[in-house]
Amino acid sequence: MKMLFAAALAGLVAFAPLAAEAHGPTRQKVTETIEINAPADKVWAVIGNFQDMSWHPAVASSTGQGENEPNVATRALTLADGNVLEESLEKYDAAKMSYFYRITNDVVAFLPVNNYSSTLLVKADGDKSTVEWRGAFYRGYMNNDPPPELNDEAAIAAVTGIYKAGLEALKTKVESGS
Repeated sequence: MKMLFAAALAGLVAFAPLAAEAHGPTRQKVTETIEINAPADKVWAVIGNFQDMSWHPAVASSTGQGENEPNVATRALTLADGNVLEESLEKYDAAKMSYFYRITNDVVAFLPVNNYSSTLLVKADGDKSTVEWRGAFYRGYMNNDPPPELNDEAAIAAVTGIYKAGLEALKTKVESGS
């Protein structure tokens, strides 16, 4: 019996490295925040309409339907380079100044991510506010050994860049009153 157990254990140990190598991508997460010198309701007035993402510098135009109705609202973001992202609103809470959405057309050629979802949240802090933008996603290449432009690092860098650029532009827009 001991020999049988030892043989079984040896077999498991022998296959353990293969199991680790067979594991696909892991879900990545990015969170960026920015403090804005304006009350939360003023910031929410700029970003609270899911249909309008004109405050982000990468977005050339934003169209949609369903207003801010969860599981109904959709939007199409035409980016400055001509690519289009399609997104759907999953949760919306005006009282908590937050919404949760996901990309419905993974287009890894210009955004190296799959299964992307995100939350945008405004938090009041007296006469200032903090905006938090967090997302979760998989890299653009869902199998093992991704090319560099579709690996975890590329996905994280792309999403981080989008968040930082958007939050900086939002801060400028709200604080300048334009």
